[in-house]
Amino acid sequence: RGAEDIVRKMKLALASLLVAPAVAFAPTSHFGAPRTALQMSTEAAEETKAFAKLPASVKPGVVTGKALEDLLNHAKEAGFAIPGVNIVGTNSINACMEAAAKYGGPIMVTFSKGGGQFIAGKSLDNEADSASIAGTIAGALHVRQVAELYGVPVILHTDHCQKAWLPWIDGLMTANEEYFEKNGEPLFSSHMLDLSEEPLEENIAICKEYMERFAKSNVLLEFELGITGGEEDGVDNTDVDASRLYTQPEEVYYSYQQLSEVENAMFTCAASFGNVHGVYAPGNVELKPVILHNSQAYIQEKLGSDEAKPMKFVFHGGSGSSTEDIQYAIEAGVIKMNIDTDTQWAFWDGVRAYEAKYHDYLQGQIGNPEGEEKPNKKYYDPRMSLRAGEEAMAERLCQAAEDLKCINVLN
Repeated sequence: RGAEDIVRKMKLALASLLVAPAVAFAPTSHFGAPRTALQMSTEAAEETKAFAKLPASVKPGVVTGKALEDLLNHAKEAGFAIPGVNIVGTNSINACMEAAAKYGGPIMVTFSKGGGQFIAGKSLDNEADSASIAGTIAGALHVRQVAELYGVPVILHTDHCQKAWLPWIDGLMTANEEYFEKNGEPLFSSHMLDLSEEPLEENIAICKEYMERFAKSNVLLEFELGITGGEEDGVDNTDVDASRLYTQPEEVYYSYQQLSEVENAMFTCAASFGNVHGVYAPGNVELKPVILHNSQAYIQEKLGSDEAKPMKFVFHGGSGSSTEDIQYAIEAGVIKMNIDTDTQWAFWDGVRAYEAKYHDYLQGQIGNPEGEEKPNKKYYDPRMSLRAGEEAMAERLCQAAEDLKCINVLN
């Protein structure tokens, strides 16, 4: 009888083991078709949403790929643009992110080819753009290391790259691909190709070729149509034919059509509507943001689409522009405005004001109004004047963010 009891207990135990998995894996509210990877990733993102007002995919730190596209599409629909700021070192990089934390919005940290070279060191030989490549990567790695600490979305971008400078982008793309292989995302969020000096067909053909490469690593392409006037980073367009400052809707549609043929393509368009680098006296620059509105309507008609703003535009030469022109451009789908001249001045003005305030403490290592033997080290410490520059630059960017309607767009 004892043996029979043991057998009966074993049968009961075995039955409970067989039933348990069925209970554990019983259908939940997701009964039906199995969830896709996209659905599961979306659910996970919703559970850990970082910003109340932004798409769930957007987190603090560097934003790339799908999260970047989600952010830019949201900006277009919500009606704000992101400041895109040219930097020259960690001081200006940090000022950008400090400002973003203050105004409560995203920021685009932008490296020019010359800015990258400056970060590496102006004494270096820049043969084959080696210093520009190394410095731009070094700056990007700095952003990668600290961006999340500022608690804001940061877009890592590079500025104008003309045809002769393509080796610079090639070097950065190699870095992107290596980073992607290790981390599942590119080092940079996006790169700009400015082939506007070439014929339209050649411009877009080269952009399309690069778009094919970019798309494999989830890198967004910014391309330029028409020419931005003025001078920046060694490129002088001050004497360009005025007609080339205004892009035609047909050119925008052609570009949209061609680049959209690339699988996984993400792109924005820097269409010229009278934009000029630098700051000029009133009346010397005639912006025509209506060109962007007309281009959106033209593309929508050609596509037969319900989407009112199919193209994501960017605004170059934004320093010195009127608030009215800026916000009318945003209404046409501008999601980013470049700022360089105004922030350069702001940084210098902060340093200048610091020197003026402490002038009598900066005339020697020892001796100031408080006494002939008083040391001045805490005044001439480079961090003091540089910090003053950072603070002034951050303050100017908060003003820019207000013009761009980018205040308190996170939470």
